[in-house]
Amino acid sequence: MTIKQISVFLENQPGKLAELAAVLSEQKINLRAISVAEAADFGIVRIIVDDVFNAVTILKSERYICTITDVLAVEVQDEPGMLANMISVLGTEGINIEYMYTILGKKKDVAFMIIRTNDDAKAAKILEAKGFKIAAPEALN
Repeated sequence: MTIKQISVFLENQPGKLAELAAVLSEQKINLRAISVAEAADFGIVRIIVDDVFNAVTILKSERYICTITDVLAVEVQDEPGMLANMISVLGTEGINIEYMYTILGKKKDVAFMIIRTNDDAKAAKILEAKGFKIAAPEALN
């Protein structure tokens, strides 16, 4: 099962990220996770929100360029070696992680690793077979 991530193309200038956050805040869109990757002039802001449809509608009405991407949210116990184990499982099976970031869950001692791979369906099957839980969107709320 995948979750929806919004990627926003944003100018790499002071205040632009604050403007994006303000637009979402004013419209009562709650951020669950954010990742910022920069390049010289532009960056990509990846966000997980509580209401994807409304967020994208609002962002597009405010003239932001954005896309929706399916990603996996993998539940990982907060213990030494668990992340290394998850990554090793995927690498051994030929799954490439294109990018990854984390959300701290409301459950004690659990984090959710947000990952985009070269084959999310295969990655999910492999991880579940190894005992990892793939989170549904409601698990992040």
